[in-house]
Amino acid sequence: MIIEHLFQLKQRRTSIRAELVGGLTTFLAMSYILAVNPELLGSAGMDKRAVFTATVLAAIVGCLLMGLIANFPVALAPGMGLNAFFTYTVVQEWHIPWQTALAGVFVAGLLFILLTLSKLRDKLINLIPSALKYAVSAGIGLFIAFSGLQTSGIIVANKSNAVALGNLHSPTVLLAIFGIIIGVILVTANVTGGIFWGMFITAVVGMIFQIIPLPTGIISGVPSVQPLFGQALTHITDINSFQMIIVILTFFIIGLFDTSGTLVGVATEAGMVNHETGEVKGVGKALFSGALATTIGAIFGTSPTTAYVESTSGVAVGARTGLSSVVAAILFAIAAFFSPVLTVITSAVTASALIIVGILMLSNVQYIDWTKFEIAVPAFFTMIMMLLTYSISEGLAVGFIFYPITMTVKGRWREVNALMWAMMVIFILYFAFVA
Repeated sequence: MIIEHLFQLKQRRTSIRAELVGGLTTFLAMSYILAVNPELLGSAGMDKRAVFTATVLAAIVGCLLMGLIANFPVALAPGMGLNAFFTYTVVQEWHIPWQTALAGVFVAGLLFILLTLSKLRDKLINLIPSALKYAVSAGIGLFIAFSGLQTSGIIVANKSNAVALGNLHSPTVLLAIFGIIIGVILVTANVTGGIFWGMFITAVVGMIFQIIPLPTGIISGVPSVQPLFGQALTHITDINSFQMIIVILTFFIIGLFDTSGTLVGVATEAGMVNHETGEVKGVGKALFSGALATTIGAIFGTSPTTAYVESTSGVAVGARTGLSSVVAAILFAIAAFFSPVLTVITSAVTASALIIVGILMLSNVQYIDWTKFEIAVPAFFTMIMMLLTYSISEGLAVGFIFYPITMTVKGRWREVNALMWAMMVIFILYFAFVA
């Protein structure tokens, strides 16, 4: 059988049925991105309907590449955290046009492709201290959770205290709180696709109480991606500032160890790691698939595409090969015809997804050795500054500056590699002349 041979089902001790169930489970667990990504990137001034289609196309391409080239049970789509950085930091804070920001994503994807094709891939990943990788992931978790609380009105600006509790009598705020509670209950109860179903229930309740307007339809043709398509290519020449170099580096670094970390995590769950050598079979092809997906996704018109940790839900029910990723791609293609439903997906509905994903990402703090102060300081500043500056890149920068300092003072300067010293200098220059 062609499918049997192509995906090595017997060799990996799985079946077509298990892969189908695994692909469906993974899709349900991550399908919230179809609602959240247009909402976030729409805040950057991009056409929401076009972003929906770009998100679908990037997910289809990413999942197909991961399934057919790498044979990995991992689904890809535009990544959470990176889309927030794209909108809130690059476009809104730094006032960089979204077209230029897409060009930055495209260049970061090309760098990622070059890296995966070279022997430097594993070395570069290993050069970034594990503690900082985990801190960045946790910091992004805090960042997007705070974003969900803020955009839903649960947390508002306050002159005396910077932030404060919002108006709890507001129907929109009450709907967001209801959504968070429902989402938390479903995820805690290990309901398959708990984040998705939490959003679904919240939207239905919002429509029943007339907080959210009813959609004009359910099924329609796929919205045109034309307003976004190719903008990344036509605006490459706009990448002519040190600030854009920082943007590209941030997209590149976060995308690199976010994707690699997720791949290793999912591969471990799927039993694809050689316990003697620690090697993950096929990880090079998987990283290449992720890099190519980011580059193509930028052309379509979306923020960086990355591997989804929600793929572990598919692995948990039996997925072991790339067939599950192909199944997820097919389901994303079907979802493309349900764009009218997006009108009911407001910030009150997406708040629960942002907060729950943030909580899950924050779990990475457990891998940081907080007993060593020289490690705790850069990890802490990475996380807290992402939140307080409302900027992922600036939090990353502060952490990368502190790491060589604390390690040197502790007498561990030999453990600080050339890349970390170079990043320290780059980010100091950034704060001195750009920020």
